[in-house]
Amino acid sequence: MTRVAIYARYSSAMQKAASIEDQVRLCLERASRNGWTVSQTYTDMAISGASLHRPGLQSLLDEAARGRIDVVLCEALDRLSRDQADVATLYKQLSFHGAGIETLSEGEISELHVGLKGTMNQLFLKDLAAKTRRGLRGRVEAGKSGGGNAFGYDVVRRLGTDGQPVTGERTINETEAAIVRRIFAEFADGTTPLAIVRHLNDDGLPGPRGKLWRDTAIRGHLARGTGILNNKLYLGRLVWNRMRYVKDPATGKRVSRMKSEAEWITHEVPDLRIVSDDLWHQVKTRQGEIDATPAVQGIRKSRFWEKRRAEHLLTGKIVCAAYGGTVTAVGRDYLACTNARKFGTCDQPQSYRRGDLDAAVLDLLRDSLMQPDAVAEFVAAFGIAVNAKRIKEVETRKRTRAALKETEHRLAGLYDAIADGFRTPGLLQKLEEAEARKAELEAQLNTPEPSPVRLHPGLSELYRRKVADLAASLQDTTIRPKALDTLRGLIQRVKVRTDTTSGGPVLELEGAITAMIEEASPGALRGVDQCSVKVVAGVGFEPTTFRL
Repeated sequence: MTRVAIYARYSSAMQKAASIEDQVRLCLERASRNGWTVSQTYTDMAISGASLHRPGLQSLLDEAARGRIDVVLCEALDRLSRDQADVATLYKQLSFHGAGIETLSEGEISELHVGLKGTMNQLFLKDLAAKTRRGLRGRVEAGKSGGGNAFGYDVVRRLGTDGQPVTGERTINETEAAIVRRIFAEFADGTTPLAIVRHLNDDGLPGPRGKLWRDTAIRGHLARGTGILNNKLYLGRLVWNRMRYVKDPATGKRVSRMKSEAEWITHEVPDLRIVSDDLWHQVKTRQGEIDATPAVQGIRKSRFWEKRRAEHLLTGKIVCAAYGGTVTAVGRDYLACTNARKFGTCDQPQSYRRGDLDAAVLDLLRDSLMQPDAVAEFVAAFGIAVNAKRIKEVETRKRTRAALKETEHRLAGLYDAIADGFRTPGLLQKLEEAEARKAELEAQLNTPEPSPVRLHPGLSELYRRKVADLAASLQDTTIRPKALDTLRGLIQRVKVRTDTTSGGPVLELEGAITAMIEEASPGALRGVDQCSVKVVAGVGFEPTTFRL
């Protein structure tokens, strides 16, 4: 029995979600004609094909690595990727796991398709980028926006004489413009960006996107022209083409690179001026003085941005329980709430030793999240939820069988009519529609029914042993990255606050219990929708609670 996984994707806002349904329907028809069993369907919506880092595609590769896929079926090779190198990588990975690729457009994919089609798709991306940039440059040369908007301006939405929307026009937002002038004036008078932020937040003035002000939004990056203090649009000068973007082959993410000033496109837009030449000059003079200080020069010489920062167990996972602020490093070994330390908008300014928090979270993972009684409660609740879903699936399959039987009965009548000599165009059209409907229903019924969930009776002990081994692996530098990734995958979020009585930290750990089960007993939840299941455990004065 050939096990087939269908993959479908659409990328841009110009396409619609129905594109996914169309792709899947056509693939189901092909699978039905070939007598294949569709085991799973993977989709990525509104995600570019220029990167492999897509949730649906990564899930497909994980299943292939477990040996559960024989053929990956999609509409065309460019649905998997438009990048030539990525297409070759996908082909190698799937071939290594014993899975082939077949598309509706190209048929069975071979090395020849990978080379030729990958090159064509790569050229398509390059040509599309060039045409897009050409169009954007034309807009900038006409004094219009090349994309995005800046604080202090409103986007103008109107129709042109041809009835089409006019894009790229902006007008000054006087309320926000007053805030911009205030920021420039306070900085020119010697106020630091951090102090300016506190003044703005204390006065209840909303920042960009309506959120709290942050000092980085004000100071930005001097050389790149980012941040309130460096935006030349406030001077009535539109600057475009300062940056270029390249894809990092290791991560698939775009990385920015500065272009030489000779490549910049500058256009005067006096109608958009907000600050005076004198005020702009005062700000630039003070920035130059700050840049020339020994402290800043020492930071520049260190080139710290080129050094990869070590990822810790709680990096990006921990928040302040009081108001949900980000908890970040304040020094080498300590963490604290950013809202409390920088903006004064939180009453939890205490710092916590990173090692103590890591140890507490590891204890929670090992001892609190998989207590036998709690696991038994989860298994029972999860079984009820899964069974309820299965009942719906059974009912759906019953309705599909009934629809198939009705379609077959209708087809038999059409066949009899044709056998009796009827040949009208309308009759033939109805025949084709009925046959297509039958193929679609048969493809739906060819999908195997989900197997029952069987969890290991000693699941909690298996899990505890696994976490203990992983925690020990953190001390081994050769396998630390893998162990760290696995442990971080078990953690969804950690909330921390300081107890007013003892002064010690109180933690609440939220983890994806399905990831924990998969780590303890791989394959135990195969075929189960795992996205919405999580578990919460607290330490200190918080009760340990589990929820679905």
